[in-house]
Amino acid sequence: MRAMVCPAHGQRLAPADLPVPTLGPGQVRIRVIAAGVNFADTLAIAGTYQDKLAPPFVPGLELSGTVIAVAPDVGSCRVGDVVAAVVTGGAFAEEAVAAAADVFVLPPGLDPLAAAGFPVVAGTAHLALAWKAALKPGETLVVHGAAGGVGLTAVEVGKALGARVIATAGGADKLRIARDHGADETVDSRSEDVRARIKALTGGRGADVVFDPVGGPLFEASLRSTAADGRLLLIGFAAGAVPQIPANILLVKNLTAIGFNWGAYRRLNPAALRESMETALSWWAAGRLSLRVSTVLPLAEAEAALDLLRTRRATGKVVVAL
Repeated sequence: MRAMVCPAHGQRLAPADLPVPTLGPGQVRIRVIAAGVNFADTLAIAGTYQDKLAPPFVPGLELSGTVIAVAPDVGSCRVGDVVAAVVTGGAFAEEAVAAAADVFVLPPGLDPLAAAGFPVVAGTAHLALAWKAALKPGETLVVHGAAGGVGLTAVEVGKALGARVIATAGGADKLRIARDHGADETVDSRSEDVRARIKALTGGRGADVVFDPVGGPLFEASLRSTAADGRLLLIGFAAGAVPQIPANILLVKNLTAIGFNWGAYRRLNPAALRESMETALSWWAAGRLSLRVSTVLPLAEAEAALDLLRTRRATGKVVVAL
């Protein structure tokens, strides 16, 4: 089968012809339609992701496709089903094997190409906001990186949960995308004082919840513009700098800083992850969520797709199609 392989950490992906992966107990074999591209893929290739993959390996954490085989002990899906799935690497290939617990049959009418980019962003945004931060109707949510894949979905999830959403992003074009997806207010993180603008937009009170996949200086602004008893969700560090949290600010303002690694819940609480994903898929089918796929590239151009994320030029979701 065709695949893109990371030959060594820090090297560019190379095309390869590989044997199809072996189907084991509790697993599903999928003919891949498309694979979502995530910032975590760039870290895995660099060798800096928390879940290290030993080279040579096929990157890719999520995919859509058609089920072509199931192990005898699998009853949750069947051959011919069109599904989205989460894998621990292996999505950038013509075929992939996934644990049945990580495979989600798509409701009728959903675009399988877009579904390739749905699990990570929708799973992260929904489980983090609805479950981990317990976002309530009427609360104010700040979403950083709001034109990126996970940020844009967080805007929509926040609105679906009844929050007032303030979106931050760099530049007018990205802010326009966030508004088009439901943001009530926007802040240009490139040209405005983010802390001052959030405080002004909340009448000096600050935000109840902050969803931060960016880190760096934005986290410092968030920390000082979060309302007393607020919650800060640490989703990732796309800016590169990992923030150090002054504990005295958490104490004085009764703040809660919440680390959130969505993929870990495949192991820590698979039932909660599955319930969350099924809710998100039902919201997508009902039109409460959309998925902006900004770029579709062929598998052979996976490096170009990854570069869009490395340079933070992507808006919405990037996928590679088989």
